[in-house]
Amino acid sequence: MSTTAAPTELAVHRVDARRMGFFTDTTVCIGCKACEVACKQWNDLPADGSLSRAGGSYDHTGELSASTWRHVRFVELVEPAADRRAQEAEALAASPVDVAQAVAGMDSWIFMSDVCKHCTNAGCLDACPTGALIRTEHETVVLQPDVCNGCGYCIPACPFGVVDRDHIDGRAGKCTLCYDRLEDGLEPACAKACPTDSIQFGPYDELVALAERRVATLHARGEERAYLYGAGDEPADDLAGGLGAFFLLTQPPERFGLPAQAESPVQENVVPATIAALGAGLLAAAGAVAAFASARSRA
Repeated sequence: MSTTAAPTELAVHRVDARRMGFFTDTTVCIGCKACEVACKQWNDLPADGSLSRAGGSYDHTGELSASTWRHVRFVELVEPAADRRAQEAEALAASPVDVAQAVAGMDSWIFMSDVCKHCTNAGCLDACPTGALIRTEHETVVLQPDVCNGCGYCIPACPFGVVDRDHIDGRAGKCTLCYDRLEDGLEPACAKACPTDSIQFGPYDELVALAERRVATLHARGEERAYLYGAGDEPADDLAGGLGAFFLLTQPPERFGLPAQAESPVQENVVPATIAALGAGLLAAAGAVAAFASARSRA
């Protein structure tokens, strides 16, 4: 399976265009949410409020939505209660303030800036009946709100739960990978605002090569858990044909709310659905022939 969309699927063509994407390295994300703010400011999206929710930790946003196209997940690495109590007892028996232990405790949190994956096999695009969702010359998936009729077919068709409808006008919304900025030669607002370069933007093939080198570096440093999610897989293991926005993770994807397996529900069901439809049609035709033959024999 190719990680490049078919040329016939592109709605915008340009001779010198290259596939562009995001590489998000979670090992250097500090959870500052600068990407969230930059995304909302550039795209004129409303704020999510500032009230903490039960079980929501420091995450006021909660999830990707029609008005939140970048979302920084806060994941606390909670240790078993017995181990935690033993560590607390050791800390109290030692000194009132253990700076080294406090710094080590920072590792109990990991962060990930989530976004639309701009899939090679984009389920949302497959399901859209109006042409509101298109693939650009950069092979990104853009939703045109002025063409969207609010049918919502794209929402269950996305295996990552990215697309959502606005609660006010009912139209869908999601990340465009700042298509308007790309047209002017600018990088997306979130990548521009990221202070640690956790979010990197560029030509897709170059990003994959960069990410693979980063994984090798982490492995050499002893971080054997580092791996790429959504890029560099064997064809049989591709997530949605390959993700235009992929991630470097050190925990199972489920810890970040990401599926271990992801394929467009439309594409997963197209062959079985077609076979079922043909079978039903043949069965109905056979029934009609049998009924006609029976009627003639009685006559």
